[in-house]
Amino acid sequence: MVRYLAKRFLQLLVTMFLSSVAVFFIIYAVPGSPETTIAGPNATPEQLAQVRARLGLDQPVVVQYLKWLGNAVQGDLGTSLAFQVPVIDLLSTRFVATVQLIGFTLVIGLVLAIPLGTYAALRPKSVVARVTSVVQVVLLATPSFWLGIMFIWLLGLELGWFATYSDYVPFFEDPGRAIRNSALPALTLGLFMAAVLLRFVRSAVWDALHEPYIRVVRAKGAPEWRVVTHHALRNALVPIVTVVGLQLGGFVGGTVVTESIFNYPGLGRLVFTSVVARDYPVVQGSLLLVVVCFVFINMFVDLLYAVLDPRVRVS
Repeated sequence: MVRYLAKRFLQLLVTMFLSSVAVFFIIYAVPGSPETTIAGPNATPEQLAQVRARLGLDQPVVVQYLKWLGNAVQGDLGTSLAFQVPVIDLLSTRFVATVQLIGFTLVIGLVLAIPLGTYAALRPKSVVARVTSVVQVVLLATPSFWLGIMFIWLLGLELGWFATYSDYVPFFEDPGRAIRNSALPALTLGLFMAAVLLRFVRSAVWDALHEPYIRVVRAKGAPEWRVVTHHALRNALVPIVTVVGLQLGGFVGGTVVTESIFNYPGLGRLVFTSVVARDYPVVQGSLLLVVVCFVFINMFVDLLYAVLDPRVRVS
């Protein structure tokens, strides 16, 4: 187990280094320049040169990268060009809001996908299984932004159940208000997550139920609920955990459209506004944070593999 952990940690360090290189140099592919954003489009060459010297942009690119990486390791991601505050302060507040939204999304996705997917695997010809398959295809084919707009129109404007915009309220400060303010974006993302998970849960449980050990367990007289929960579903968790991990990693930086539709003050909306304003330090910091989260989520999923399947630890 120690060898497995050491191997995964080494891979994590290599991935983080290569990702930091990509995050730093991708800014050079963006039209415009930081000095023009700060000094303005009508700045003289002397003013642009002064700004470049102040930002260290007149130094070799390798030197700029090493300084940026060294500061990033210490938690210094620079200062926002648009807000004139440390980038780490912006990211800390927006990231917490996005994490809470992803938490609500995860609950909705798992609560819908696991019971429905398991039942569809047990009763593939039932009405519930057929309706679930149709709804799943419809949700997968529906763009998330259109679904969000429909929720705003129906649940917000027509029925008046929720506000047409969302705001971040810490869950432990006011759970009811936090759920109400995040309900529509969480439902939009949660239904899409459930649609993706349903297919994998149904397939994984179906395959597990047709394994020889299931026949042995049933022959020993185990009740059906125990066969499903303690044996089939448990052994089907490895592919399910994989999909959940990929979805969570994608949601960390992939909530741009949903957060923008509902005006939710999360990381995705911050990335969108920063790209529009050409706030390069915030864009770099946001991308680096997304990469770090994605890498650590994958690391956590790999550790879950070792817990769920002892053969992973041996290999």
